[in-house]
Amino acid sequence: MTRPSDASVEMIRRLIGFDTTSRNSNLELIHWIRDYLKDLGVASDVVYNDERTKANLYATLGPTDRPGIALSGHTDVVPIDGQDWTRDPWQVAESDGKLFGRGTCDMKSFIAICLACAPKFAAAKLSEPVHFAFSYDEEVGCLGVRPLLAHLATKPVRPRMAIIGEPTDMKVINAHKGKLSHTCRVHGFECHSSLAPTGVNAIEYAARLIGKLIEMAEDKQRNGPFDENYDVPHTTVHTGVIQGGTALNIVPKDCWFDFEFRNLPADDPQALMKQVTDYAEQVLVPRMQAIRPNTGIEFELYSFFSGLDTPADHEVVQLTKALTGANSTSKVAFGTEAGLISEAGIPSVVCGPGSIEQAHKPDEFVSLEQVALCERFMERLIERLAA
Repeated sequence: MTRPSDASVEMIRRLIGFDTTSRNSNLELIHWIRDYLKDLGVASDVVYNDERTKANLYATLGPTDRPGIALSGHTDVVPIDGQDWTRDPWQVAESDGKLFGRGTCDMKSFIAICLACAPKFAAAKLSEPVHFAFSYDEEVGCLGVRPLLAHLATKPVRPRMAIIGEPTDMKVINAHKGKLSHTCRVHGFECHSSLAPTGVNAIEYAARLIGKLIEMAEDKQRNGPFDENYDVPHTTVHTGVIQGGTALNIVPKDCWFDFEFRNLPADDPQALMKQVTDYAEQVLVPRMQAIRPNTGIEFELYSFFSGLDTPADHEVVQLTKALTGANSTSKVAFGTEAGLISEAGIPSVVCGPGSIEQAHKPDEFVSLEQVALCERFMERLIERLAA
């Protein structure tokens, strides 16, 4: 096994030390990266959220008057709450050829390798630039990348392609599913359970709506559309959380649940959502309001990101294959910021160190071999752009 450079390992250690769980601010990390790049003579745009509690960072290494290639990643990580870690998640531990810590896989190692290679990018006479695009709150709905893309739209020159470094075992991913999720709130009318027909049972109407979602899921599983290149080759429909009621002898007034569509790029999630809202508005709500007028069903957007479907013969795919030495591409069920970036007119692929099998788990890790492969990827990129 080829061991990666000490610079990359140390940079991974440093970034893992920042607890950037999505519920926290990431400013300490972003400001540290800004200052690190400033010491290399590289200026950064820091794009804050409205509350100025979180920020994205965008920096250009090389000529600023040409489009270039973006290396993109998110700085937030998922919580460790309730997970059985055997080591400190905020201190990198090395064992058996692996680096353990929250975010080592998803996805601070990619960002760290970018930063460790930054002195080489800055020193090389690049024919076109490399851009670092680091976002906040990807894990809770790809929130940060949206204002980052809006900021890029104001610049005279922006990247002509992007490589998003989510964990793919350094395989080239040119397509992934999209996601649309909502919270549904059912407002009924409570009464004593002995008088149940005079009330409007919010749980029961929520159950009818969930039954509709189950029917839709079964239809997709039977009838598609299908793409056998995905591990789950069809769009999925899933209800993940539900809560309602106060006591058995009270007809419940309120119930809410969260549900999602993870759609193939060829499937329209908004059309699927319309099936749900039509059923609620045309079938369920009239029944509810026939008993009590002040009842109803509301939907609140929880999160959304677009699917990715970059043609296999596109330049960004061919470039990334050349940088990894890969002969093929793959499609994955999990989503990334790549769909939104591509939708904004910057063709994208996903390729980064680590396995998605390790993401979000206790004792998350990235192998040293994967870090070394990503370093080689960066070295080939420098060679190509400096040629």
